[in-house]
Order: sequence, then C-alpha cells, then structure tokens
Amino acid sequence: MSAVYRKYYPCTCVWEVTMGCNMNCGHCGSSCKEVLPDELTTEQALKFIDMCAEIGLIWVTLSGGEPLIRKDLPILIEHLTEKKIAVNMITNGWLLNTSLVKKLKNLGVSTVAISVDGLKETHDSIRKKGAFLKAVNSLKLLKNNGISAGVVTTISKKNIKELESIKKLLVSLKVDLWQIQIGLPMGNFSNQKDWLIEPEQVLEIVDFCYKTFKEGNIEIYPADCIGYYDKKLMSINCVNSKIEETWCGCNAGIRTFGILHNGDILGCTSIRDKKYIEGNIKYNSIKEIWENPNSFNWRRNFKAENLAGNCGICNYNKKCLGGCFNTRLAINKDIYSENKYCTHNISILTK
Repeated sequence: MSAVYRKYYPCTCVWEVTMGCNMNCGHCGSSCKEVLPDELTTEQALKFIDMCAEIGLIWVTLSGGEPLIRKDLPILIEHLTEKKIAVNMITNGWLLNTSLVKKLKNLGVSTVAISVDGLKETHDSIRKKGAFLKAVNSLKLLKNNGISAGVVTTISKKNIKELESIKKLLVSLKVDLWQIQIGLPMGNFSNQKDWLIEPEQVLEIVDFCYKTFKEGNIEIYPADCIGYYDKKLMSINCVNSKIEETWCGCNAGIRTFGILHNGDILGCTSIRDKKYIEGNIKYNSIKEIWENPNSFNWRRNFKAENLAGNCGICNYNKKCLGGCFNTRLAINKDIYSENKYCTHNISILTK
C-alpha cells in the first residue's frame, strides 16, 4: 500500500453512468440530454467496477443524466453487488414501474433517491409535464417494495417558498431521507440567472433544515454546498454522521471521487472544468490515478492561507478550506475566492 493511499483512501464514488436523459431540466448542471458516443461500453464499465473493488470502495452512487436510460444498468448493478459494493441511485423516477423496482430490490440496490423540486406546477415547469406525479408514484413503489426511498431537492427562487409543503408531502409518503442542495449557475442553470438564490437566503434554508431535524419526522441532509460553521448545521451534521466532528473540508480526492460517462476521473462530478480531470479509466486504473502524487493536487495541496475575502481571515479556514469548491467555481470561477454562500460569512456580514 502506497503512502498516498494510506493518507487518501477512497470510500465512495459518484458515477455518472450516462449523459442521456428523458428530461432537460432547467437547473441541470450537466446539461444532460443525449447519450454521447464516448460513453463507457458494458465491458469498460464492468472493468471499472473491478477497479473499484480492487481499491476497496464501499459504495457507489449511480447518477446521470438519467441512469435508467442505460440498458445494461442491471448488469452493472449486479456486478457491483457481487463485488460487495453498496449501490445507491439518483433518478427522476420517470421510468420506474413495479417490475423494475422489484428487479432493483432483488439486485440489492440500497437506496433510490427521486428528484422532487417543488409541488406539481413548479416541479413540472422545471422538468416536464407529468414529472411530479411520476416522482410521487415512484416513491410509493419504492416504499411498497422495501427499498429505502430518498429525495433530492435542488433549491432555487422557484421553489424555496415551497420547502414546507414539500416536507409535508415527503413525510406523508414516509420518505426515509431528504437531501437538499443549492442550485448553482452551471449547465442549464446558468441560463436561469433569476433562479439563483441570494446568499442571505441560505440562512432561511438552514433554519428550515434545523426545524425539520428537530421535528424528527424525516432525516434531512443539507448537501456540502450548504454550510459550514453554523451551530444549527453542526447539530444536524454531527447526528447524521454519528461523530462529534463536523465539516472538515471537501472530501473530493481525499475519500471520494467521481467518474463521468466517458471514464474521466475527477474529484467531484459537479466540477465540469476539464482542467480538473485526473485521468481516464480507459487508459489507467483507478489505483494508478488515485496514487499518482500529482492527482487531485488542487484539493490535496490546497493552501487555506491563500483564501480571499472573509474566508481568508476566518478562524475556521484551515479546517473548512472555504467550503464547497464547486460553489466557488460556479459563482466566482476561482477555488480561492470567498464563499459568499457560507452561513458563517453571511451571519457576520448581516449583523
């Protein structure tokens, strides 16, 4: 085992199995629509799974695009579970039916998360007509067939006032867990500039998360773009992670990595800039890419002392590292820029 591996060991991976999608959502950060010709073949995808097993990966989250577009997805899931790698999936729910849900259950899928981005009118306006009812029906199918049902909500000005109503719906459906994240100006969302929430609205989101957490009716998970050294968030995160520590910087290239549809490896699938691509599994193994001392240099050798603005003078910056790297890239095009969506910064500025 190399010194690099001992210091940075990969536990999880987000796998963008396809760019193909049956929707073209207004907030999609990847602008997913068509299946691209350089997508991994079944043989290449199976080889990637073998690589994941070789490095001891614990779980994989399948995403897209719409992962269920891939005809060979059951083959890939079966191989993942054979290799003792837990499988989660994020889907829009459009293609789910009783037969497919039963198949996913039999294949050993742990959790299926459905995107719910508002009530019927809002959700359908972001995605497409009929998407809301399909999402709700898919959640019911998952629950009825014993699969852990999650929901992912991307927050924008279009739906931030609907969070309470969405929560009531999800509680009524007995949804197991709910991740909420901030929509950022990437991909399709970059064309919806009036959807981007204001920094101070993050405090409203944190208050909502804390209230939901205290109610105890649904497990709520603020995504890594929401944070960081806020007492309410720290309370939630410490319980969710079952440890006393809270946010200690992005895990991209430290404990996790992403793989794009074509085999490109990067720290996080949300970061689409090609300069952050560390290699491709068509040419090098995950082990080789991960253990390369030059890989993920932007994260592994990040210098907190070079952070700008309030992040540069913050008492937490050496642990926090400025929060979500993708937030800063999407907003300011610079990973060393001030994170304007940090609750600690916002609280100081609004006093």
